[in-house]
Parts: sequence; C-alpha cells; structure tokens
Amino acid sequence: MMNTSPLFIKNLCIGYPGLNNHVLFDNLNLSLYNGQLVCFMGPNGIGKSTLIRTLAGAQKPLSGEIKGIGNKNVSVVLTERVNAGMMTARELVSFGRYPYLGWSVRMTEADHSKIDEAVQQVRIHNLLDKSIHELSDGQMQMVMIARALAQDTPVLLLDEPTAHLDLNNRVEIMNLLRRLAKENNKAILVSTHELDLALQTADLVWLATSQKSIRVGISEDLVLDGTFDEVFRFKGFDLKTGRVKQEPFRHTGIQLIGDGHAYLWTKNALERNGFHIDPNSNLTIKIKTTTEELTTWTGFSNGEKTFLSIAELLSALINIIPNAQSLKSVTEIK
Repeated sequence: MMNTSPLFIKNLCIGYPGLNNHVLFDNLNLSLYNGQLVCFMGPNGIGKSTLIRTLAGAQKPLSGEIKGIGNKNVSVVLTERVNAGMMTARELVSFGRYPYLGWSVRMTEADHSKIDEAVQQVRIHNLLDKSIHELSDGQMQMVMIARALAQDTPVLLLDEPTAHLDLNNRVEIMNLLRRLAKENNKAILVSTHELDLALQTADLVWLATSQKSIRVGISEDLVLDGTFDEVFRFKGFDLKTGRVKQEPFRHTGIQLIGDGHAYLWTKNALERNGFHIDPNSNLTIKIKTTTEELTTWTGFSNGEKTFLSIAELLSALINIIPNAQSLKSVTEIK
C-alpha cells in the first residue's frame, strides 16, 4: 500500500537567489507516497510553480535536501504548450523514453511497449497521427501526460494541467490522474486552482500559506477546521456547503417540501432569485417526481395553473410576491 516515499524533502528552502534571497517557502519537510494523488493549492503568485520546478530539478533550491530527484525517478508536465512544428502526437509521446536511450538513440521493443502502454492508459489512440498544432488544449494535455507516463517514473509532477480547459476536460484529466495513482501505484503531485475537483479527487492536499509554509491534510479536515478559509479568504462563497452565498433580497420565505434532484435545483433557483427557504412559511412548494422522471408544477393562485418549467414557476412567484404571505399553497410539483 502507500508505505514507500519515492520523493521527499528535508528542511527545504526555495525561491530566487540574490543579494537578499527571495524566499517563497522555508523549512519544508514533505513526502510524496506511492498510490497517492496530492493536490497542491494556494493563492496566485505564492510559489506553486516554483516548487514544482524545484522538485523536478529544473531550479536549484536555496537550501535543504530533495531525495528521489532525477529524470528516471520524476516526470513532469508543465503548463507551457510545446511548439514542435509538424511533430505528431505519437512522436511527442515517444520523447518520454529518451532518458533511457543510449548514444544510438534507438528504441528497443521494451521502449515501444512502454509507449503503447502509456497511450492505452490515457486513451489517445485517435490522436497519435495528428500534428501537435492540430490538437486542442485538452488533447495536448492528454498527450503530455502520456509522454510523462512513457517515461515510466514512480513520481509524476504536473503544474496546472487543467488550466484553460473546459469542464469536461478538467474532470477527465483529474479522474485520469486519480486512476493512474491507484492503478499504477504512482506518487502524483498536481498544482491546481480547481478547488471543487481537488476536494473530490485528492487523497491529500498541500495548502500553501502566506507564512511560507505548507499545511498538509485531507481536504475534508482542511475545510472543517477553517484552513481553506484562512488561506483563500473566500468572498461570498461558503466552502462548507460548496455554494455561493445568495442574498435573500425579496425577504420572502418559502417552505420547500420534497427531495432528490428536483428539490436541489428548485432550491437553487429560488435562492438565486432572492427567496429564502423557511420551514415555517405558509407559502409552500411541494415537490414530487414521477417514476418516469416527469416533473410538472401546478400552482394555486387565482385558480389552478400548471407550469412546465422552473422558469415559469419563478415568473409566477415573482408576479404574486406582493400577496405571497397570504397564500397557503402556491405550487405542487408532481
């Protein structure tokens, strides 16, 4: 299980040398373990990319030790897009084997096998013959991850691999990294701003603080003990519920009765439109959904009305708000 550490740091100080060293992190003592996906998070400009480069061996630390560094132990995926002319995706993936090639720069059957294995794991067979310049940002990231896997190292470092990607690609890449950590027993460190995805996928979080230190813990503990709030100082976002705080500007409470997805999305729409949920309100919305997933809204305001969408329901509620407090039942969702 996760009992070995292929990369660990001791009393590490990183930053930029000069007359007065610009220190970003000081006295770090951290380990990466096989089988773990670790998300490295913190405010912009705090030094996440610098630490990734330092752990990769691309930048020297100011002081301290890094054990396990080297191109046969650590592979890296950075944010910069590769500009490789007419190189194909297949050729770029093959670069992962170059640290193992001799002076002849000839690949063996074992090298080709590692490349094929990486392609299969990342599932990019359909991209192999495409030129690099033809790939979307999401496709390019998948190819770069395959290149890192072809290098076949126990440690994989990635700097903002989901930056500039759409939601589907972000989810796909984070799920891929989690699967690779578990199935390939790799130690994977990802610097990311994807708070929602990190909370759901990371085994461990490294959280950079303004005190030039890194707090370590599982995401749930860091949420509940207030560490995330302390570091990010969220404005209008409640991390404990995962929701943007809405101002109930209509000052009208609604008793919402029901469950399931229809309840959650109805509640979301009501709060976004200035209502608040009040179990004691005499303005009631009852939610029911048929076994066929059919949801309709039947309202009672100057006679029975049926609404076919939440948008119609909201329109009716907003129109009758001056009389809302005297209504006992406004709508029934079947």
